[in-house]
Amino acid sequence: MYTKLISFSKNFLLACLVLIAGSSLAQDGTIYPLEAPAEPRAILLGTGGVENQPAKETWFRQWGDPMARNISTATLTPFLPEPGKANGAAVIVAPGGGFRWLSMGNEGWEVAEALAKQGIAAFVLKYRLHPTPESLDDFTAWMNRPRPAPAPSGDGSTGQTAPPPPLDLSNQLEDAEAAYQMILDRAEEWGVDTKRIGMIGFSAGAGLTMHSTLNSKKMKLAFIGPIYGGMGPVEVPKNAPPMFNVIASDDFLFRGQFGVIDSWFKAGIPVEFHLYQNGGHGFGLGNPNRTSNRWFDAFIHWLDVNKFLSKGE
Repeated sequence: MYTKLISFSKNFLLACLVLIAGSSLAQDGTIYPLEAPAEPRAILLGTGGVENQPAKETWFRQWGDPMARNISTATLTPFLPEPGKANGAAVIVAPGGGFRWLSMGNEGWEVAEALAKQGIAAFVLKYRLHPTPESLDDFTAWMNRPRPAPAPSGDGSTGQTAPPPPLDLSNQLEDAEAAYQMILDRAEEWGVDTKRIGMIGFSAGAGLTMHSTLNSKKMKLAFIGPIYGGMGPVEVPKNAPPMFNVIASDDFLFRGQFGVIDSWFKAGIPVEFHLYQNGGHGFGLGNPNRTSNRWFDAFIHWLDVNKFLSKGE
């Protein structure tokens, strides 16, 4: 079952972009080494390490984006709105990467910066990961390993030749819960209304968002936004929050499934679903000439209409 298998300042972002732009080859799919960028605002969550993890955290870039792997120490990085612009809403941003790496730029810092510009306090969750090979060459070989072609499933959609082994997400859930608690504890300092804390995630980060929603006893999220995550049916808790869900029809995770949307709808909980014509997987805030590029505007409008951007009476 899906539930069991399972997003600094402008100067800092500019510094990251300078590092990425150092090679004219940075925009292709090749994996390149990257010196770990400074993360001056990152706050340690204190959730411990990763068992059987001999490798230290390292960074690489692919498709021009900074990514981190072998993360053993979870952190939370605040992106706060400019003074006078905050509306009290807060969002935990969980980047994706198959729980083996994190797309920190495309699905983390850039999204948080965009949220902060809308007056929303955003917090990038750099959660612990499952180990990958220590050397970049071995990691690259593992990433490029041959994979079996998808086979047709019995319902006419495209499935996998064999289901992937289940991942233990106890570390990731603990990190998400610690991030939520930290925002509660520092809500006054950060200008956050504790009744309007949501979570948005991309790919595996969408999986963590959903896993937290379905399994956490400590988090009371006001809303969630799984972006190009798994689409299978789930068992929806009675107190589940409203959901904003986005995926493109040419995303390999879609496969004609509407299970999670149907689950939310049948549970009688508000759900908004955007199925875009194109965008593929991992588009973050958007790629050139894709219909999915307007999803963030739709998300902000959804938050506004549902009064998550204004304090209740």
